[in-house]
Amino acid sequence: MNAFRRQATVLLGSLAMFALMTTYDAKAAPNLVDNAGFEKLDSAGWPKCWEKSGWGNGTASYQVVPDAHGGSKAVRLTVSGVTVGDRKTMMYETPSCAPKVTVGRQYDLGLWYKTNTPNTVLTAFRHDTVSGWQYWTDLQTLPVTGTWTRSTVRTPQIPPNTDQITWGAAVYGNGTLTTDDYTMEDATVPTPPPGGCTAGDACTKGSWQVQPTNNPVRSMHASVLSNGKVLLMAGSGNDPDLFAAGTFTSAVYDPQNGSFTVVPTPVDLFCAGHVQLSDGRTLIMGGNKAYPAADGSHGYEGLKNSYIFDPATNTYTATNDMNDGHWYPSYTELGNGDVLSIGGLREDSSGSVTQELFSDATKQWQSLGQVNQTWSYFGLYPSMILMQDGRLFYTGSHVFGNGTPGTGASIYDYNANTLTDVPGLQNKDQRDQSMSVLLPPAQDQRVLTIGGGNVTTNPDANRLSDLIDLKAASPAYTPGPLLPQGTLTGGAPETGAQGKMYVSAVLLPDGKVFETGGALHNRADPVYEASMFDPATNTYTPGMATDPVPRGYHSAAFLLPDGRVMAIGDNPGNGTFEMRISIYSPPYLFQGTRPKILSTDSTHWAYGSSHRITTDTPIVKAELIRPQAVTHSSDPNQRFVDLPLTVNADGSTSLNLTTNPNLAPPGFYMLYVVDAKGVPSVATWVHVM
Repeated sequence: MNAFRRQATVLLGSLAMFALMTTYDAKAAPNLVDNAGFEKLDSAGWPKCWEKSGWGNGTASYQVVPDAHGGSKAVRLTVSGVTVGDRKTMMYETPSCAPKVTVGRQYDLGLWYKTNTPNTVLTAFRHDTVSGWQYWTDLQTLPVTGTWTRSTVRTPQIPPNTDQITWGAAVYGNGTLTTDDYTMEDATVPTPPPGGCTAGDACTKGSWQVQPTNNPVRSMHASVLSNGKVLLMAGSGNDPDLFAAGTFTSAVYDPQNGSFTVVPTPVDLFCAGHVQLSDGRTLIMGGNKAYPAADGSHGYEGLKNSYIFDPATNTYTATNDMNDGHWYPSYTELGNGDVLSIGGLREDSSGSVTQELFSDATKQWQSLGQVNQTWSYFGLYPSMILMQDGRLFYTGSHVFGNGTPGTGASIYDYNANTLTDVPGLQNKDQRDQSMSVLLPPAQDQRVLTIGGGNVTTNPDANRLSDLIDLKAASPAYTPGPLLPQGTLTGGAPETGAQGKMYVSAVLLPDGKVFETGGALHNRADPVYEASMFDPATNTYTPGMATDPVPRGYHSAAFLLPDGRVMAIGDNPGNGTFEMRISIYSPPYLFQGTRPKILSTDSTHWAYGSSHRITTDTPIVKAELIRPQAVTHSSDPNQRFVDLPLTVNADGSTSLNLTTNPNLAPPGFYMLYVVDAKGVPSVATWVHVM
């Protein structure tokens, strides 16, 4: 895809866009579109309940024309002279004709169109009862056609606080688009009544199983690979004796048969950073150059080394070195496939203020002069989440001690090299070993940050949750619900405001977030509690089944392609390491037969493309979930990308991928479909490029 199209992806993007936006009046009839065929005109000769909207530096011509699909009128939009835009937000008044919608429901949108430009998308706005009108999502890219062609697409589930939507066809390039005969119908599939599950508590709580074979390595790093296996990295495994002996280990786990393959490991990758590259291999950056000296002359020291792990051969290959040492660095893939790494400890044990950029095109770390620098210290494993406009959100989640100066959270614009404080994060200096996730779907741009403590002052860990809408004009955290209380070692109940640090949060294919693991204090007092967070209601459901194995420091939990959750690790203060592996089956796996993806037209997906799949049963939604690369309660790249769908006449389903690579950075993704019971399929792998 050319650079022009890759950048013209959101209404806050960098290219001129002109849009013909529909506005409606909700009716009792099945079609919710008022004046769907443009037959009723106002005194100025323009169709009633429709508006002209646009931004950018080109010119746009709007016409009512007799070349209609039905009736006597259609609307034609011609755009010319478009160059790079001025990043203005698209402005329009609150539509007086927008239909009312119901939270949680889905709607089928349709139109007839002709266009001579591939830069045409079906895009939607929503009215938030708290913050007003805002961009919602691009739904579908419309193929070029010179004859009247019908296009239909099903919306995602209507997000919380939404009471109206408006949508239409947008042109973000030069060309002509003619549209007519719009439709909007409620397409919500009723959820089957409960009562089919006979698995007891597992029906509502899920179930854990401790695996019969132990982990062969002291892994505190896990990366789900593009072949469905899991890379478990230990390095020296936080064991100075193994470091002194040069014993560095990794293993590849196969969830299908429970087998392990021990992998030769070149250096001490203990506390490195790692992220999936666009080609499906795993980039590892930094690691441990030295443990603290007995005489206090230095602390932990960071490596400059970097490696790429290839799942096809189970081998590490060295890249060029980074500019600085990094122990506990961040790792975020950008929309162009590059990787930005920030923070950690340098070779001399001081905090690194050197930002590193790995070029996806050359598979090399860039020299210092090629990388923008703020010379700011973000701490260890600072959670940096890529936003839809290409900026990075530092969530305030980190490890070891206090957060950054100021509010504890910020937005970093790499291209402009600017930092902006984000207010509202509660108790910012006790969010050590908290976890942050971009909530499902990524298009909503909402982040949840949960739990945390402070290894320096070592108070009781907290139960705090914070929520933020990154699409707001001035994003700010607001308090979320408290984490449910759990039990400590031996079954003692928690009291007061006790919560957890070292917490894990995993995005599930039904759109929920599974919260598990953690401890009350630094490397002590594991907490046995698990809950399910619902982004649609901003609530936790307590009382999920709990992992019987303690999961505190150096633990991790992550989603497997079959929809289960795997948990590893625990490294308490006495230096031992938990080698048992636990696997959680969420409640949806006890609700009956799972839908199956029978076929896909392609496993290579371009941005803005539509792909036809067949399933053995009707589905209500589909999504891509990025495979996790997690350590120390940190995976800033974890994301769930909604795929608006079209139900075809032959019973197949077409899935529509966003045009915005910032929403779905390039790489391999797990494709899930979900039926009306909320039961997901086993994933099919697709490569987004």
